[in-house]
Amino acid sequence: MSRVDQIKAEDWPDEMKEMLHPERMTDLEQGLMRYWAHRPDLVQGLAAFSGSLKVNRKLPEKLVELVRLRIAFFNQCRSCMAIRYTDALNDGLTEDLVCSLERPEEADNLTDAEKIAIKFGELMAADHLSVDDAIYSELREHYSQEEIVELGMTAAFFVGFGRLAATFHMVEELPTAFQGTEAVSPWNNEAVVVR
Repeated sequence: MSRVDQIKAEDWPDEMKEMLHPERMTDLEQGLMRYWAHRPDLVQGLAAFSGSLKVNRKLPEKLVELVRLRIAFFNQCRSCMAIRYTDALNDGLTEDLVCSLERPEEADNLTDAEKIAIKFGELMAADHLSVDDAIYSELREHYSQEEIVELGMTAAFFVGFGRLAATFHMVEELPTAFQGTEAVSPWNNEAVVVR
């Protein structure tokens, strides 16, 4: 059960409905918006930022999804771990790749570029001060400066809002494996595909 009351989409302020079109979204896709509706004055800027990260993305969808899921594991954000986005699946994400996130440094189905981006995301979630010159040097072997900045902004978004979502414990629409309070992972568990 969620620790913060949800506001159903039909009760959202009109400006939120017009901006987000909840009638086109499943309950799971509405996600945090059902909680953010307590502060609709803040939603527009946040939706603009998260939308900009998506619309203006230069990094591959599959890569962003792998980083997102690795961060979600460290955040223990259940909704984040349970979701697979269609864009990433269309870009080549498979459950075998998701399973490789258990030990990404050992995975033979991840490229060196994917491994360092995943490691960066993991460190951002677990030990951000260990992201040092060596990590950035390795990132520069595979990514442009623009892509590194995008990766950082995306990871920061995932870390911060994933942790917030984890504290809300919003699990009602998730598969059973994600509804408890014990530690779970995005690998070897049932996932839900959303747009």
